[in-house]
Amino acid sequence: MDYSQIAYEVRDRILTITLDRPDVLNAFTAQMMYELVDAFDRADADDDIRAVIVTGRGRGFCAGADLSAGASSFDARAEEAVVARPRTEGETPRDGGGRLSLRIFDCTKPVIAAINGPAAGVGITMTLPMDIRLASEQARLGFVFARRGLVPEAASSWFLPRLVGISRAAEWIYTGRMFPAAEALEAGLVRSVHPPAELLPAARALATEIAENTSALSVSLSRQLLWRMLGASHPMEAHRADSRAVYQLGQMADVREGVMSFLEKRPPRFVLSPQDDRPEIFPDWEEPRFH
Repeated sequence: MDYSQIAYEVRDRILTITLDRPDVLNAFTAQMMYELVDAFDRADADDDIRAVIVTGRGRGFCAGADLSAGASSFDARAEEAVVARPRTEGETPRDGGGRLSLRIFDCTKPVIAAINGPAAGVGITMTLPMDIRLASEQARLGFVFARRGLVPEAASSWFLPRLVGISRAAEWIYTGRMFPAAEALEAGLVRSVHPPAELLPAARALATEIAENTSALSVSLSRQLLWRMLGASHPMEAHRADSRAVYQLGQMADVREGVMSFLEKRPPRFVLSPQDDRPEIFPDWEEPRFH
């Protein structure tokens, strides 16, 4: 796919995806959704990519949905609507933000959001399935749906309470107000707040720490464990899965290399691929379908 609304750049084993509509604060469109989903497909297929950073071009991260169609912006029957319309006859309409969030949820690489400016609506909900969020001091965030007559989308009613608790999530959702990065930091929504010029370097430093020092397969399985266990009914589910992982990984090259590099006091040279070498640690997992 050729990209017109995002930029895709790989450097030093780190992919940076940049939302690239700076003249409209990177407002979200159905086209941007399809491009982002494709970018994450490419990232998962490329063993050279060890971490993904998502940021915005210009002074905004993402101002939310593109409202240039006016009152019809969210009416899927309208040709100019921002929402993703069914591509085939009989297909059930699906929220485009949710398609993106679920794709990020399934990503095999760690994903870091570098929120460089205003992030409202889908501009903030798209970051919730990302693993770590950093924000600029100039960022303002808002779950503004109730002020537009909508409900929170992008599966954010699942993600947000798990990140900040039900009370804080309810306050932000019910008021729809914009709030500063400092409040997001205090609530645990973002990991750290930085001067604008230091935001991307901080995100890259974090991504580099992952890329240079860890096993890609280990991180990929760890990501799967962390996200899937959020919905587990008992810690026994985690015990079963991580027991399978420890048993199988213990017989594989990266664990041997991790131990020997530590004992020999040298950098590790991990070789296993999340694509090709992943052991099955969730044999009973059934991927939910959208009906």
